Amino acid sequence: MRTRLRLPRLSRPHTLRARLTAGLVVLLAVSCAAVGVAAVVELNGFLTGRLDQQLREAGVRFPASLEHGGTLPSDHDGDEDGDGDTRRQTVGTFGARLVGDTVTNAAVVASGSGTGTVTVSLGAQDRRKLAGLAADGEGHTTDLSSLGDYRMMAIEGRDGDVLITGLPMESVEAAVHRLELVAAIVFGAALAVAGVAGALWVRWSLRPLSRVAATATQVSELPLSSGEVAPAPRAPESDPRSEVGRVADAFNAMLGHVEDALTQRHTSEERLRSFAADASHELRTPVASIRGHAELALLHPDPVPQKVVRALERIEAEAARMGEMVDDLLLLARLDAGRPLERRPVDLTRLVLDAVTDAQAAGPGHRWMLELSEEPVTVPGDAHRLHQVLANLLANARLHTPVGSTVTISLQTDAGTAVLKVHDDGPGVAEDIRPKVFERFTRADRRRAEGAGTGAGLGLSIVAAVAEAHDGSVTLESGPGSTTFTVRLPAGEE
Repeated sequence: MRTRLRLPRLSRPHTLRARLTAGLVVLLAVSCAAVGVAAVVELNGFLTGRLDQQLREAGVRFPASLEHGGTLPSDHDGDEDGDGDTRRQTVGTFGARLVGDTVTNAAVVASGSGTGTVTVSLGAQDRRKLAGLAADGEGHTTDLSSLGDYRMMAIEGRDGDVLITGLPMESVEAAVHRLELVAAIVFGAALAVAGVAGALWVRWSLRPLSRVAATATQVSELPLSSGEVAPAPRAPESDPRSEVGRVADAFNAMLGHVEDALTQRHTSEERLRSFAADASHELRTPVASIRGHAELALLHPDPVPQKVVRALERIEAEAARMGEMVDDLLLLARLDAGRPLERRPVDLTRLVLDAVTDAQAAGPGHRWMLELSEEPVTVPGDAHRLHQVLANLLANARLHTPVGSTVTISLQTDAGTAVLKVHDDGPGVAEDIRPKVFERFTRADRRRAEGAGTGAGLGLSIVAAVAEAHDGSVTLESGPGSTTFTVRLPAGEE
């Protein structure tokens, strides 16, 4: 099994400022590298050309003298001991003579005056390199194992041999390496200075954009979902001829349109709340009057036809239901208006027991289970409204589950929070209804049980509104065979 080595990935800069600075540094680094490489290549070529010129000026006098015992055939003023003619030869000059592919003589000038040559011992690989040189009178760079890098020039001799003259590349390489070091130091310092200066320049240039981003962050933190919205801050004015200036102007114009839309929405919501409150309040009297007349007619001592009695009973029942609906609408209107509820210590455990008792009487065909903490759970709030929350949740479980279903009510405390759960094992809430189950007038087209009531769809919206008014929340988790409503309220006494 092979283990693949994973190299650490370099993180990319995320901010625009960092990207611009990094791009500036990268471009400058590429430019410096291009200039450095060009300078090194040019210097190397220039110095190598100088070596080639020196090789041409030196000619093949030294390698030719190796064959003739230190003197050229036409020169009787050379050396007399057979070491080679070193006149006008620089120290380190290499000379070799080849006959065919065989090196017959090879020496290096060790002294610039007199007869100072040193015979060179060449290995097989060095001999092959010398034999492979083209006898074209041009310079070629060759690496000899015993001498290092040399610039060689091969010329055909008079006797059918090949004469090779070479000069060391040490001076060229030293000059090139020095240039590389100086270029690396200078360009490195330039990159560091340019990076710092570029970062400061980019930061200064992007200040207007940073202010626009800060303003956008402030706007994003404003509560825009409901209620009256305070005027949003505006982006600072900038040069309209620049891209940032145009963005700031467009952003401010957009904020103006959003404020107008939010103001119109708030005005419309206020009118709707006022209408709902006024209509609910005004409907209370005629609904109560209709119910009262129906009850009075049913108490009349004279005989009344059965059909009339049935009609009066239906009128009384519908009037009662309409009265409850009016009360619910009035409660929602008051909660929307932000009217504070009563804040007193409420024994939530006692409310649960009372609500379950009422639910057992209304739904004797269901199984009602309790899971309560050992200690009473107390929350600050309005006892009447919290009882309404419990009653609505239990009525919802009773109406939307078939007879024989089990409804479990649990009450616990968790980190200073009272957690009330109402769970049933009914069919569950339809998937398309779950996202809007706490909205007003939400009713499922498909009932979860036969004989379900004809509620107006305000029960769960009242649960959510009352829980929110108590600084709490309500959530739903539902699936086939399991539905759980969870209410969380701050526990303790105020």
